[in-house]
Amino acid sequence: MSKSTPKSSPNHTSSLGIATKELWQREWQVKQQGAVQWLYPLVLFLVIITLFPLAVGSEPQLLHRLGVPAVWIAALLSLVMGVDGLFKPAMDNGTLAQLVVSRTSLPLWVLIRLTIHWIFSSGLVALMSLLAVPLFGLSWGEAGALLASIILGSPMLLMLSAISSSLTLSLKNGAVLVPLIALPIQLPVLIFATGAVDLYATGLNGLPILALLAAGSIISVLVMPWVIAMTLKMAWLN
Repeated sequence: MSKSTPKSSPNHTSSLGIATKELWQREWQVKQQGAVQWLYPLVLFLVIITLFPLAVGSEPQLLHRLGVPAVWIAALLSLVMGVDGLFKPAMDNGTLAQLVVSRTSLPLWVLIRLTIHWIFSSGLVALMSLLAVPLFGLSWGEAGALLASIILGSPMLLMLSAISSSLTLSLKNGAVLVPLIALPIQLPVLIFATGAVDLYATGLNGLPILALLAAGSIISVLVMPWVIAMTLKMAWLN
C-alpha cells in the first residue's frame, strides 16, 4: 500500500509568512525609534579603535601586530554593551506578555529581534572594522579577513549574549551580570577569529577556522532562539 506523505497546509505556511512579516515590520520600527540607544555601542567601538593607537604609540610594527586583537576586543565590548536592551524593554512595556498570551511563536520573535539587532550592531561594526587599514596599517587583504571573521563569528557572540541577557532578565541588577556571564563563554570565539586572521597574514590558510566560526554561528541561530524563548517565558511566569 502506498502511503501519502504529510504536507504542510498552505494556510499554515501563508499565516506563518504573514506573522513573520508583521513581526519584522514592528521590530524594525522599534529599532529605528531607539536610534540613540543602538548608536552607543558603535560610538564605543570607534572610541576604542581610535584611542588604542594613541595609547600604544606610533610604532608601525607594534600597531600592525595589535590591530586585529584591538578591533575584535572593541567589537566584543560594543556587542556586550548593547545586549541589555534586547529583552528588558519588551518585559517592562508588556510586549513579551502580549506575545505569550497571543501564542505568537516566541522563537520566531527572538530570531527576528536578534537579526535586526545584528544588522544595526555587528553588521555596522564589521564595516567599520575597515578603519583598521589606516589606523593600524593592515593590508586590505587582512582587513577583508578581519571583516569576514566578524561577520561569521558575531552571530554566535550575539546568541551567547542574548542567553546571558535572558537569564538575568528577572533579576534586579541583571544588567551588571550580563558581561560577567557572556564574556568568558565568548573568549573562544575571539581566539579562533583572531587566529584565522593571523594565519592569513602569515600566508597560511585560515579558511578552516572561518568555516568553523560559520558552522558555530549557523548552529547557534538554529538552536539558541528556542532556548532563549523558553528562558524568556520562564522569566515572565516568575
